[in-house]
Amino acid sequence: MLDLSYLGLTNLGPVYHNPSTPRLYVEAIKRGEADVAHLGPLVVDTGSYTDWIPGRTLIVSDSQTEDQTWWGPVNAPIEPSDFESVLDGVRSHLKGRELFVQDCYAGADNDHRIKVRVITEVAWHSLFARNMLLREFDRAVLDQFVPDYTILHCPEFKADLDVADRVGDASILVDFDRRLAVIGGTSYAGEIKKAIFLVMNYLLPPRGILAMHAAANVGPRGEVALFAGPTGSGKTTLATQAESPLIADDALGWSDQGVFNLEGGCHAKVIRLSDEAEPEIYETTRRFGTLLENVTLDPNTHRVDLHGGPIENTRSAYPITHLDNIVEGSAGEHPRQIFLLTADTSGVLPPIARLTPEQAMYYFISGYTGDPDTDRGASGAGFSTCFGASLLPRHPAVYTTLFGKKIVEHHVTVWLVNTGWTGGPVGTGTRFTIADSRAIVAAAVSYAMTGPTRDFLKDPVFGFCVPRKCRGFPTELLTPRRVWADRDAFDTAARALAGRFTANFEQYLDHVPPEIAEAGPIPA
Repeated sequence: MLDLSYLGLTNLGPVYHNPSTPRLYVEAIKRGEADVAHLGPLVVDTGSYTDWIPGRTLIVSDSQTEDQTWWGPVNAPIEPSDFESVLDGVRSHLKGRELFVQDCYAGADNDHRIKVRVITEVAWHSLFARNMLLREFDRAVLDQFVPDYTILHCPEFKADLDVADRVGDASILVDFDRRLAVIGGTSYAGEIKKAIFLVMNYLLPPRGILAMHAAANVGPRGEVALFAGPTGSGKTTLATQAESPLIADDALGWSDQGVFNLEGGCHAKVIRLSDEAEPEIYETTRRFGTLLENVTLDPNTHRVDLHGGPIENTRSAYPITHLDNIVEGSAGEHPRQIFLLTADTSGVLPPIARLTPEQAMYYFISGYTGDPDTDRGASGAGFSTCFGASLLPRHPAVYTTLFGKKIVEHHVTVWLVNTGWTGGPVGTGTRFTIADSRAIVAAAVSYAMTGPTRDFLKDPVFGFCVPRKCRGFPTELLTPRRVWADRDAFDTAARALAGRFTANFEQYLDHVPPEIAEAGPIPA
């Protein structure tokens, strides 16, 4: 049996070390954790938590982290002694229990990857880790595997300490000195990938590598495009296309050599997923090895209904190899185009706008999501710093400075893309279709919108440049004010959104150069 005494874990029940996908199916079903759906995916219920825990990351405060961590609503400090007390509680909780261990990698670049051991008390969580991380298939290598970081995932454990008053019954605790993360009180599997991304976001910037909450693919011209945005803005949808090989779905690193996937799988939203609009992703929901979270399952036919159920954050976790068109090695050159995505619920932002480097940094650090519930608690309502506030252990200025340096050094064109509403806010306007967003991105990738300045209009409030026309896209939709029935109402809404940007940006004024602040909108 695998020796886990280096963590103080002793007197355990059976430990399943690197169990295969079929074995995890057997264990999950035997233990009543999951059902098998028609055509083979494993279906699970994550319980009361169906998304990331907002603002509940506790990081051990020590000489290493004290001055390097972004303390505040996202990351709270915990004393080493309190972390040890929590760990002691976990050790007691796990005595006599069965455990599942997966030894994998985070980071497709061999020079910058880390070895990760994920220890769980639930079989399907082990399948999630196996799907989402990069696997090692050489048994000889696995036999000698020594992890750089360990994730202890204990959904049934709840910390019984004073610190629990700050984090409720669910939390992520990270000790960078011990290279250990503890997740407790939540069965939402996304917390496992969040913990790993948090670690990579801490380790990579000092090496000059930017970790991004982003997807990437290789376009028809052979050039890399990045899609950065908050959860639900369309990263996976726009990056996963039959004609564009996928590099990464949700998390990537950008080094001096180019971009590389931080993961080995995809964690796609599947609520109301259409086989016509997103056939590549849809097919993964019908395959053995895919893990479906919180979807509706017919009790008689065991067919999945992706349109039913009360939970919006239904997810599919599958290895990237479930897709037909991917980049071997999950790495690529420096991007030529970056699309900052937002699902604007106000209906004010255009479907696409070209940004200057200063504007790109402004909108990147602002992380406008449109949805006040996205990554809630991590930033101002409707904003999630760098499009993933709860994933950032360092100050946002660290990532923004790296982002600006790289886009200038590599001559990257950056666009702001609204995958949200037009003609009015939610309830009045209409949402851009997937076909609309794909058409606008395709035009940008094909350089159909990179002409002279006269081919663009400068927005009077936001200052960015909006194309006058776009091949394959209705011209009237390019300027949102034209499609609002009440243009005075549009002007009021635009000024209000600009004011929200300005108010949210005040928290960064002392950390970024003034030219970045000056690149923002004018509220009045």
